[in-house]
Amino acid sequence: MTKTIHIAGGGLAGSEAAWQIARRGIPCVLHEMRPVRPTPAHQTGSLAELVCSNSLKSESESTAPWLLKEELRRLDSLLLQAAQKARVPGGHALTVDRGLFAQEVTDAISAEPLIDLRRDEVTSLTDDAIWIVASGPLTSGPLAEEIGRLTGSGRLYFYDSISPIVASDTVDTGIAYWASRYGKSTDGTDDYLNCPLDRDQYEHFVDELLQADSVSAHIPEDDTRYFEACLPIEEIARRGRDTLRFGPMKPMGLENPRTGRRPWAVVQLRQENLRAESFNLVGFQNHMKFGEQARVLRLIPGLENAEFLRFGQIHRNTYINAPALLTPTLQLRARPEIFFAGQISGVEGYVESIATGLIAGRHAAALALGETARPLPRATALGSLCHYVSAADPKGYQPANITFDLLPQLDEAARPRDKKARHALVCRQALEALEEYRHGRI
Repeated sequence: MTKTIHIAGGGLAGSEAAWQIARRGIPCVLHEMRPVRPTPAHQTGSLAELVCSNSLKSESESTAPWLLKEELRRLDSLLLQAAQKARVPGGHALTVDRGLFAQEVTDAISAEPLIDLRRDEVTSLTDDAIWIVASGPLTSGPLAEEIGRLTGSGRLYFYDSISPIVASDTVDTGIAYWASRYGKSTDGTDDYLNCPLDRDQYEHFVDELLQADSVSAHIPEDDTRYFEACLPIEEIARRGRDTLRFGPMKPMGLENPRTGRRPWAVVQLRQENLRAESFNLVGFQNHMKFGEQARVLRLIPGLENAEFLRFGQIHRNTYINAPALLTPTLQLRARPEIFFAGQISGVEGYVESIATGLIAGRHAAALALGETARPLPRATALGSLCHYVSAADPKGYQPANITFDLLPQLDEAARPRDKKARHALVCRQALEALEEYRHGRI
């Protein structure tokens, strides 16, 4: 007897998952606790309500966000169809009318006879069903406890501390230098690229940091306290002029080989393990608006022309340590009949949530039919996103948006010198791989 598929959460991921399951002729139950139980962020009981921006990012061809959306379109994503119907002018971005978008999704799900939409709260994941957990960053307490029980509470995070990431080829290595603190490294090579600041540069940086505009929280956080280990750099700076240089900008043991002297302060860049050609600004989580981050962080010597692949953030976010728990098909290793999708699976962004919902839905349907779930090709944006979620370093894991540094790098011999040409080639190869996958050839 085929197990019933239940989906916890009617947001972007859950709605897409339900639709994909129904498209394969399989009935499913979609649980959404709103409006019976509201959240601090949502305003309505509609499915797929957008609570932050109304942008689904760039529609410019041969960009990473465009590639992810193009792959979803080719796999018949309901939410990308809804976004097109609800589209409003937004330059190069796919921006939508929030209300119309949510209504399009709600109407489609409600009209689908194979989807049983229930307005109730999931508090346990029973072992007599296939489950997709798509409960989002504001997962309710009882369900979070159940997830913690199944995964180990130490692998469930409730507060997200994200440092900025820059493209490695935009760091000025004529200023920045490789060094490990006190010459200690993990494998005999220097682990960090260091951006040195003299006293005047440091004082100017602190002044601008303290004056920068902060992001207004869209979710009340009155009952939340920062972890001392992940304080925003602005908060550290407010505690005293020198607190940063005794914290994340500590220069001890990092003598500049070009001068033979220790800088007044240092910003350390760490190469990402599975994010090729990019660097993480160590300990630089912050609450600045994105435009302000770019302005202030480019005051750091060596980062004057930095291209930011991701900006820093700190916010309330429930998510699992996915690499320690999930397979590339988004199944829980210890309980393969449980899938995770959306922000709780360890991704950031609207389209990324839709993507993981689509993948989890398709794989859950395969499981229900007694078939083997086939991971998406690594060459695709979808496959690379799942690869990152399931194979990144579990230590210090941080959720990811889609960027080109998640996708496999081109062979050196086939690598165009021009960045736009490189990105166009990556996109072309990704879409070719997707077509091979769709037709069962890989």
